Amino acid sequence: MKDIITLSMESSCDETAVAILRNGREVLANVVSTQIELHKKFGGVVPEVASRKHIENIDAVFQEAIDEANIKLEDIDHISVTYGPGLVGALLVGLSYAKALAFSLNKPLVGVNHMQGHICANYIEHKDLKPPFITLVVSGG
Repeated sequence: MKDIITLSMESSCDETAVAILRNGREVLANVVSTQIELHKKFGGVVPEVASRKHIENIDAVFQEAIDEANIKLEDIDHISVTYGPGLVGALLVGLSYAKALAFSLNKPLVGVNHMQGHICANYIEHKDLKPPFITLVVSGG
């Protein structure tokens, strides 16, 4: 059976992230560019600053993830991206990049709810986990 390669993008707040997974549970790459130090001087995340930094970082984060996973673009089977909740401008950067990439590669694009992503991250750590199960998600600064 052919391995399924997923490229995932996250830009809902102040971190630009790209992960590449094999068969939904094996992480081939996980690259994160954080903006923590930049926003510290403001006492919290400034949405406009975060959005602009995502624009500056997203291509480099994407390329680093591709290199780390040692895959070619044609190896990607589908692309997933956070569509909300989050900072609108920040989300638009990741969503626009993922949408353009999916279009150019003729690959399916899957929108992911940020909170559901937190829950589903458990599948990576706990390989035998299968629904149904109960979980609690506490998120936010």
